[in-house]
Amino acid sequence: MSIRQLLRMGMVMGGFLAALPAAATTQLRMDLSQLSLQSDAVVHGVVRRVESRWAGDGQRIVTDVEVEVVEPLKGQPGGTVLLTQPGGEVGDIGQVVHGLAAFKTGEEVVIFLRKRGAKAFRLSGEAQGKYQVRRGEVGKPAMAVPEPTEALLLDPVTRQPTASVEKPRTLEDLKAAIRAALKESAP
Repeated sequence: MSIRQLLRMGMVMGGFLAALPAAATTQLRMDLSQLSLQSDAVVHGVVRRVESRWAGDGQRIVTDVEVEVVEPLKGQPGGTVLLTQPGGEVGDIGQVVHGLAAFKTGEEVVIFLRKRGAKAFRLSGEAQGKYQVRRGEVGKPAMAVPEPTEALLLDPVTRQPTASVEKPRTLEDLKAAIRAALKESAP
């Protein structure tokens, strides 16, 4: 093969690969029941602090999210929980990790947590483990909205790409569904 043919083939392959959808993170889709059962704690709370810092190794950036617990739905997490996830921004240096949830101070959330040490947690199912609570007009019920994710979700049985099955619902419906899932699994 000549160099010209190799270059042409490379351009064709490059064009083909550029046409494919990019998915930096792949995760198994989790439904509400799986999130409830596989989490060490589930809390309804308010984000009090979001702070990025260098990890102990000085090579990575992590973000700490401190959440004041309004109501524990599973586990005994205490009055506040500290959720740590990779990525964030320190000064003018940032690290992006796709498929994770975003948090902001003052945000009301329902989060599904897995223990990482004595007092630290990580989200179960990454972004799938966060619902944002949105309050509208007075007299209207608060809504729990699943966090959108950039991750490519795979069906846990077929391992084929799929969409999230979770939809917005009232906060009370979400809490009732979590309690029902936990009650079904109790011995």
